[in-house]
Amino acid sequence: MFRLWLRVRIDLERDLCNVHPSTSMRTCCALVAPFVFSTLVFFTGCTSCSNQPSNPEQVRQSTANATAEIKNDVKAAAEGVRDGLRRPTPDQPLDLNTASKSQLTTLPGISDETADRIMANRPYRNTHELIDRKLVSPTEYGQIASQITVR
Repeated sequence: MFRLWLRVRIDLERDLCNVHPSTSMRTCCALVAPFVFSTLVFFTGCTSCSNQPSNPEQVRQSTANATAEIKNDVKAAAEGVRDGLRRPTPDQPLDLNTASKSQLTTLPGISDETADRIMANRPYRNTHELIDRKLVSPTEYGQIASQITVR
């Protein structure tokens, strides 16, 4: 299709420029430019028409899908911000006896499975019981010791 269009363009350019020997290249371009522009607009219009829904029900459905996708993205972003604000710090350590699974997994090196084990072995009298009960390794405990507490 492109080769055909290019051939037509070249033939048109040659014919227009050869009709009047006094026609300059600038004049040829001025005559050919509208043809090229209209051809591009036509092909762009044809491809964009085929991608758009053709009836109101399809428009409603595609809008609903896009809205649902945006809603999920916003919810995920809000949860990320909330988790970031709740992330334990040495100033505000996480209580092992009341922390949720999602809060426990924010600790470095704590997976979902480890968080489940920590929750299953409650209550704790001190933080070192994580090592005593073999729930975390000494290395993992060293990473989280300043961020946890027991109340």
